[in-house]
Amino acid sequence: MLSLPDSDTNTGASEEVHIESGPGSRLRHWVVSNTKLRLFVQFVLWVSILTLFTETVAAGNGMTLSKQPRDTLAVPRWLYLATGGATIGASALLASFVTDRAFIRYLHNWSLPGPTVDDWWTPIRWIGRSFGIVVLGLAVYLGLTGPQLPTASFTILVTFVVVRAGLPMLTYLGGNVWPALNPWRGIVSLLPAGHRTYPRELARWPAVGGLLLLVWIEVIFPVSTIPSILSLAILGYSAVTIAGAVLFGPDAWFENADPLSVLFRFFGAVAPVKRRDGKLTVKLPGSDLTDSDLITDTSDVAFVIALIWELTYSGFITTQTGAATTEALVSLSNIGVGAVQIRAILIYTLLFVSGYVVFFAAYWYAGVLSRRRTGTYITAKRIAFRFAPSLLAIAAGYHLAHYTGLAVSLSPALGMAILSPLSPPANPLTLSPPGWFEGLSIAYVLIGHLLAIWAAHATAYELFSSRLVAIRSQYPFIGVMIGYTVISLWILSLPGATPPYLP
Repeated sequence: MLSLPDSDTNTGASEEVHIESGPGSRLRHWVVSNTKLRLFVQFVLWVSILTLFTETVAAGNGMTLSKQPRDTLAVPRWLYLATGGATIGASALLASFVTDRAFIRYLHNWSLPGPTVDDWWTPIRWIGRSFGIVVLGLAVYLGLTGPQLPTASFTILVTFVVVRAGLPMLTYLGGNVWPALNPWRGIVSLLPAGHRTYPRELARWPAVGGLLLLVWIEVIFPVSTIPSILSLAILGYSAVTIAGAVLFGPDAWFENADPLSVLFRFFGAVAPVKRRDGKLTVKLPGSDLTDSDLITDTSDVAFVIALIWELTYSGFITTQTGAATTEALVSLSNIGVGAVQIRAILIYTLLFVSGYVVFFAAYWYAGVLSRRRTGTYITAKRIAFRFAPSLLAIAAGYHLAHYTGLAVSLSPALGMAILSPLSPPANPLTLSPPGWFEGLSIAYVLIGHLLAIWAAHATAYELFSSRLVAIRSQYPFIGVMIGYTVISLWILSLPGATPPYLP
C-alpha cells in the first residue's frame, strides 16, 4: 500500500514512504502518471512565463556577470528588476503546485547505473595527479621566467581559464574530477603525513577563510595580469596546502580545510554524474541537493554563501556606481594618515567583508523566520542547513554565466600556450563572443534559480510531513533568493567601469 504521512497539523520531520508490490503498485503508477500530466501542464505554463520574462530582461543587456562594460538598459530599471524578482516568485509559485511526495521522491531517487570504475580508478587517479603536478610545476616556472603578457602566459591561462572557469563548469555539469587531478594531494601522498588530529570544531571554517582570501587577493593584487605575481601566489598556496595536509593528513585537510577541494565537492552535488560504490551513476541534475549529509555545519553554509557573494562583489566594483562609491569612501577616509592606495585597499576589504556578512545574515535570518512561520520543533539551524544546498544551483548558474565568455574568448590562446608553453606566440588569438552570448547568460542564471527553487521545494517536503507547513517553510528562503537576484540584476544593469586605485 501507499502511505503518505501528510497531516496538515503535524509539523515534525516526515516519515518514510513505503511502497509495496501488489495492488498498491498500480496505485503508485496511477499517482505518478497523474502527477506527470499535471507537471507537464505546469511546465508549459512555466516556460511561457519565463520566456516572457527572459525577453524583457534580455532587452536590458544586463544579465551578464562578465567584467566587460555593459550597455545602457533599453527598458526602465524598475521593470527590469521587477521582472527578475518575478521570475523567482513565479517559479516558486509553480513549484508549490507539485505536492505529490511519491513523485518528488521518485525524481530525486531516479538513477541510471553506469560502468564500474573500481578496477581502473586507481591508475586514472595516479595519472591525473601526476599530470596535475607537471602542470603545477610548469605554471610556477613559466610564470616566473616566461612572457609577462597575460594572454600569452601559460600560468595565467591555466589558472583562470582552466582552474577558475573550466574545471568548475565540468564539475557541476558533468561530475567532480578534482580528486583525480589534485596535484597537492599527489605530492602529499609521497610524504609522511597525519602527525596531528584535525580539530573537529574547525569544521570547514579554514576553507571559508581560504576562499574569501583567494577572492580578495584576486581583486586587490594583479594576479590576473602579471604572471610572476600569480606564480608567487601559487607558491604560497602550495606551501600552506602541503604543510596542512602533512600535519593533519590528506583526508582531513582536503575534506575540510582546502578551499578548492571543498568548492569542487559542493559543486559536484549539482552534477548529474556521481561516483558511488565503485560505479558511475547518472542522476537528474541537482538530485543530491536534498541530501541531509551535504551541509552539516554552519561553516558549510558560510562557504555556500561565499560562492554567491564573490561574484556579486566582483560585479559591483566594476560598475560606475561601484567605482564612485569606492572613490567617495576613500575620500572620506582621508584624515591625513596613510597613502591613498592603502586606504583604497581597506575600503575594498570593508565592502567585501561587510557585504558578505549581510548576505550570510540574510540567509540565516530566513532560517529563523521559517521556523517561526511553521512552528516546528526542528531548530532554525537545522532548517538553514537543509535549505542551503539549493543555493549551490544558484552559484553554479552565476559561475557559468560569468565565465563562459571568458573561456570561449581565451580558448585559442590557451590552446597555443598548451602546445608551446615555453615559447607562446607574441600575439595570441582571442575571440570576441557574439551578442547572443548575453542570452545564454540569462538562461544559465534562470536555470540555476529554477533548479534551486525545485531543490528547496523537494527539501521542504522531505523535512516536513505537512504539505502546508512544507510550502510555508519555503517563503523566507524564496524571499532571500529574490533579494539576491534583484541585487545582482541591479548591479548588472549599471554601466561598467574600471575599479579605481587597483594596479
